[in-house]
Amino acid sequence: MKKILLLATGGTIAAKTGEKGLQPALASEEMLKYMSNLRQYYDIDTRDILNLDSSNIQAEEWQTMARAVFDAMDEYDGFVITHGTDTMAYSASMLSYMLRNLKKPVVFTGSQMPIDNLLTDARNNLYTAFAAIDCAIPGVFLAFNYKIINGCRAVKVRTLGFEAFESVNAPYLGEIYADGMRCYKDHIRKPDDTSPTVLMDNVCKDVFLLKLIPGTKPEIFDMLCNMHYKGIVLETFGIGGLHYVRRNLLPKLKRLIDMGISVVACSQCLYETSDFSIYEVGNRLLECGVIPGRDMTSEASVTKLMWALGQTDDPDEVRNIFNTNYAGEVELELPGKR
Repeated sequence: MKKILLLATGGTIAAKTGEKGLQPALASEEMLKYMSNLRQYYDIDTRDILNLDSSNIQAEEWQTMARAVFDAMDEYDGFVITHGTDTMAYSASMLSYMLRNLKKPVVFTGSQMPIDNLLTDARNNLYTAFAAIDCAIPGVFLAFNYKIINGCRAVKVRTLGFEAFESVNAPYLGEIYADGMRCYKDHIRKPDDTSPTVLMDNVCKDVFLLKLIPGTKPEIFDMLCNMHYKGIVLETFGIGGLHYVRRNLLPKLKRLIDMGISVVACSQCLYETSDFSIYEVGNRLLECGVIPGRDMTSEASVTKLMWALGQTDDPDEVRNIFNTNYAGEVELELPGKR
């Protein structure tokens, strides 16, 4: 019987109706009362480490989660973290970087409806999370709607539907069918058995995500500089570009990078990779010194930049970190260039 630690952080799965709407209320043991049969199959301990709507989860809470897992690593076969859906993809991405060389599964899950609702998806999502631990997949994952997703490839794509998350630019790692769990071993990254699991939870909170629109004013970069941001993720148009006619963004952007502020550029498109070498507008960005985000999700890009700047303030080292694939968050080679 596998020994599993359930870490509760709040979210819709634990919510009750308050004076101003749904808010986290149930403790982990109360949630498990709705899943009493789980203890027939698993030795489960529970711990309430947070009690927040996930909109309130930030860098400090990511550290709390990562430390709770790391401190208990030797005692358990796996970990389930219940979490609100709205920022779950950010948390799963960040823990993918903080917990280096994981040899055990850490599985995030939650629900679109509270667990005490008759129509809730919480029970099936929890069953899926525990099934992922049965598969002994090492790493950080997200379990939702009978699917297992690499933590740094998950994106929330629906506000109400039970198919709330998709695996973007990467295959699912597991799916549940009527004949049981199908675990796709070929897509799973293997840890280095000769090296220990390491906690690297220093992060920089001074990172901003800027989504460009046609006509974005160049002065936005002055504002970000004056606010002392150390890193920016830039969501550019299409496969990779920005405007330089009339409102020329390039000089202000280059000044920012010359000052030592790291800028990661990715695409506003959800699927497929960015490639700034194809169009003139993209090559001009590369000449400014941006770091290509390739096919990373915005959530994975933002958290990786926060984590990278927590390890070093050297822009060249930050670039090296983005040229390293730590947890399957990026395809390093561009299509047609292999």
